[in-house]
Amino acid sequence: MSSSHHDQSPELQPLDRYNQELGSNVHPLDWTNPTPSGRYNLVVIGAGTAGLVTAAGAAGLGAKVALIERNLMGGDCLNVGCVPSKALLSAARAVAAVRDAGKFGFNVNDYHVEFSSVMERMRRLRSEISPHDSARRFRDLGVDVFIGGGAFKGDDRIEVVADDGSTSELQFKRAVIATGARAVYLPIPGIEDVDPLTNETLFSLTELPKRLTVIGGGPIGSEMAQAFARFGSSVTQIEKADHILAKEDSDAATIIQDNMRRDGVEFVLGADVVRFLQRGDEKITVYRQGDREIEVAGDEILIGIGRQPNVEHLGLEHVGVEFDARKGVSVNDRMQTTNPRIYAAGDVASRFKFTHAADFQARMVIGNTLFHGRAKESGLVIPWSTYTSPELAHVGLLPQQAAEQGIEIDTYTQPLSGVDRAILEDHTEGFARVHVRKGTDKIVGATVVAENAGDLIGTLTMAMTHGLGLSKIGSTIHPYPTTSDAIRKLGDQYNKTRLTPAVAKLFERWLTWTR
Repeated sequence: MSSSHHDQSPELQPLDRYNQELGSNVHPLDWTNPTPSGRYNLVVIGAGTAGLVTAAGAAGLGAKVALIERNLMGGDCLNVGCVPSKALLSAARAVAAVRDAGKFGFNVNDYHVEFSSVMERMRRLRSEISPHDSARRFRDLGVDVFIGGGAFKGDDRIEVVADDGSTSELQFKRAVIATGARAVYLPIPGIEDVDPLTNETLFSLTELPKRLTVIGGGPIGSEMAQAFARFGSSVTQIEKADHILAKEDSDAATIIQDNMRRDGVEFVLGADVVRFLQRGDEKITVYRQGDREIEVAGDEILIGIGRQPNVEHLGLEHVGVEFDARKGVSVNDRMQTTNPRIYAAGDVASRFKFTHAADFQARMVIGNTLFHGRAKESGLVIPWSTYTSPELAHVGLLPQQAAEQGIEIDTYTQPLSGVDRAILEDHTEGFARVHVRKGTDKIVGATVVAENAGDLIGTLTMAMTHGLGLSKIGSTIHPYPTTSDAIRKLGDQYNKTRLTPAVAKLFERWLTWTR
């Protein structure tokens, strides 16, 4: 990950050929930092998505750029986030397809998940992707790549301390903080004793835990709970709210929860974890539900309750950059910190902790730092997706948010049970739902629950970004049969509302007169 809180170069486990290849790309041990020469247009601290996009884009425009990474280039996304998790989810979907093959006319009497092979495949695919984020590639793009920890030493200077202790001083006109985030630490008694997994250690597993306790009902916890249940773990998921994915449309979250329960996940809802215990080989989670304290035993515990920004050891307090340990670096709408020469992008400065959000914030920062641009983060329409089965994707406002902002809405819902392709695929649990400003077709929010919801939400995001109303979607030809027909049908629903009784009467008179 693109963190600044680690003091040692990273260890990749297990150290097989795939992790060795990954390491040689994203943290080469034989790397020699370049000699700084003059002032840089831009110095970027952190080589996760936001840092890589900023550095590559600025260098491509002719800027003199330095990029600093203490840990692994590629950040969370490549190393401990999007890439490895989706590799596991694709394997888990394959397991479910084999398990459920009987309903398609196949007789599958027995199957066995080779978890070690699942994890080896993940490591292989991750290593194959890693050259794109490698130190050598960015050097070839014209970026001065420094492997080591960077900290501000003045309003125009950053010091880099390499793995071997040598130092470099970089002067800059503008700087960008892109140090990302890490798993939230739970200050709960006994947590050190049980040594729980996070997304940063989960992908080093080589053996499937027979019993897995998952703390947290958000996207990370839910995705991994379902995947490990499909692999064969006995999974218990503990969540404080009364259902998982509590920030999403409740109808959508219910569908996900029901599917996960069918996959074997046992839910403990409305519960607070109060302590952990190590009892022999068992890792015990003690939670309070109502006035009772209950124990759950597991072989492993996964903490999946969110992310906290990496703001430590950067020297921010020396250069007038305001920050908060929980919320991250304070920025204005143009991603500028309280020091006008320093900007920030990605998880360290945004409530949208998504790779695609970091990507587009970085694109803004390039223009704002190098060309006095005025691009605003508030102008971005940012969707997100939780990659359970089915997936849950969302963009814009939920009804309660619209009400809080005083926006009256009309809502249109198309169940997948009315979409032919979903019926043929036997994936009819789900829907596409759009919220528009009342009396108009202007889209203000949308939720999709479908096996490919993350792909489908793009159409609605594009419509919101470019001001295309729901009627335009309804008049756009979609190929048949596809699940995207659910989106077109939403447009049809809106267009039908335009046929008011008065308009219908006029049509009837015209057609009678012209008969």
